[in-house]
Amino acid sequence: MQPFNIVLVAPEIPQNTGTIGRLCVSTETRLHLVRPLGFSLEDKYVKRAGMDYWPHLDLTIYENWEEFLKKNPEANLLFISTKGETCFWDAQYRPGDYLVFGRESSGLPPEFYDRYRSRLYRIPMNGRFHRSLNLANAASIVLYEALRVNREGVFHP
Repeated sequence: MQPFNIVLVAPEIPQNTGTIGRLCVSTETRLHLVRPLGFSLEDKYVKRAGMDYWPHLDLTIYENWEEFLKKNPEANLLFISTKGETCFWDAQYRPGDYLVFGRESSGLPPEFYDRYRSRLYRIPMNGRFHRSLNLANAASIVLYEALRVNREGVFHP
């Protein structure tokens, strides 16, 4: 079993997905992409950001959220959103968890906020002006926190 999974729901910016793919390869994390995608996976920006890591990526693509749920029925889902009330530091990360992120422009689909309310986590932003962090940065922050708290037997620095 891989330590963790990152799920991107309808990502829009190829550079972010390429960067997250590189992160996943470097941490033995599986990347799940839920359509619609705002770009082609053949896009030069995905390839530039993912560099020579992309061919080594453990990648699964789904047509929609329902297909994702059907193919991952036992998934423990943790949703990262600016609308979360619980800080991501307080999440109980377990190996195999799925860290779910929404699209860059609008976050998770609106129905997720009620459906998964108890599993929404936020990254604190104390700056005077902020809306959200870059998707690739947010994925890195949360994944490395999950790896840090599970470093015994999961991650070997």
